[in-house]
Amino acid sequence: MLTAFARAFKTPDLRKKLLFTLGIIVVYRIGTHIPIPGVDYRNVQTCIDVAKGNQGLFGLVNMFSGGALLQITIFALGIMPYITASIILQLLTVVIPRLEALKKEGQTGTAKITQYTRYLTVALAVLQGTGLVATARSGALFNGCPVASEIVPDQSIFVTVTMVITMTAGTAVVMWLGELVTDRGIGNGMSILMFISIAATFPSALWAIKQQGSLADGWIEFGTVILVGLFMVGLVVFVEQAQRRIPVQYAKRMIGRRSYGGTSTYIPLKVNQAGVIPVIFASSLLYIPALIVQFSNSTSGWASWIQGNLADTAAPVHITIYFFLIVFFAFFYVAISFNPEEVADNMKKYGGFIPGIRAGRPTAEYLSYVLNRITWPGSLYLGLIALVPTMALAGFGANQNFPFGGTSILIIVGVGLETVKQIESQLQQRNYEGFLR
Repeated sequence: MLTAFARAFKTPDLRKKLLFTLGIIVVYRIGTHIPIPGVDYRNVQTCIDVAKGNQGLFGLVNMFSGGALLQITIFALGIMPYITASIILQLLTVVIPRLEALKKEGQTGTAKITQYTRYLTVALAVLQGTGLVATARSGALFNGCPVASEIVPDQSIFVTVTMVITMTAGTAVVMWLGELVTDRGIGNGMSILMFISIAATFPSALWAIKQQGSLADGWIEFGTVILVGLFMVGLVVFVEQAQRRIPVQYAKRMIGRRSYGGTSTYIPLKVNQAGVIPVIFASSLLYIPALIVQFSNSTSGWASWIQGNLADTAAPVHITIYFFLIVFFAFFYVAISFNPEEVADNMKKYGGFIPGIRAGRPTAEYLSYVLNRITWPGSLYLGLIALVPTMALAGFGANQNFPFGGTSILIIVGVGLETVKQIESQLQQRNYEGFLR
């Protein structure tokens, strides 16, 4: 990986793209430290120090924003509204025929869906920004902090609207920066910004584990966490690269005096076909009951049960439900993102077939059978990786945002692999001597 980056810096046009991407990253990180108007920055820092890493229900969103959410900055919402909008549009594509038709129109339809994603991102940013401001005003953003209710001193309508508009504009700027990286930089812009947001929280989380440790002044726990992280990175890289290659043969066709087809290729089916989406779905779904209890301030029996079983990440009920939700959403997302019937029809249209399998319906059934079989180990792997923060919470006394947790490590490794592949492909295109060999 380091060799690819070194070679890229030696290539003038790639060096410009890398420097442009680094410049956008610097601008993004600066924005995550600029507070929005109407917020008492000293009280915010006091509450962050009191929380000491226990970020509660907002830990996942805070991680995706690079720590900007709890500091209530202009980029507090980060990339999360865009991620949510993209997932919603992808799900609606299966349900709404109009969106499905746009998807099949090629580049024009994709551009239209991207435009809808932008509109939905702004709408979600307004909704999430309003919720964040209301939470900050009520003092529920930092439970147990004595000055939590004084984070927003002026609670007038004008100040509230200004705060929501500022965070919405910040989300639009983040979305624009991501698209700039995609067009003029290296890799997918949104993925790069997500990568930077998560990686920015690693140093503080690792140092917190060292400070909380008791063996050799915390260095034993610190070293153990580093070794566990390296092992998990290797495991994730191995599974993310694993795939089942289904061979496809195309028959020869004579058009005039030329022969077309007759080539062999394959359909790559990844073991983890769903990526990190099931983990995000499961985490978001488990947050809903805890959020209802937090805003209702109820002390009844059902509220106590939710607090003790669903809100507590170390509770056996939470672990069990979380694991099964990840497995369920893995199968659900694979079912809506990969259509065996469509793949089989396209193969039949262009004269392709799987050796030993008849074209048409038998091919679709075979693809569905293989996909279900490889999704099982992929979903179980996702469930086990996602439970690492819980085991770390019990073993090392770490906070809920363990630096090598399931969601963070999956995103970092996935984005890193894709970025390195794109750099290597562009290097190969420019290195004509090696390309011809």
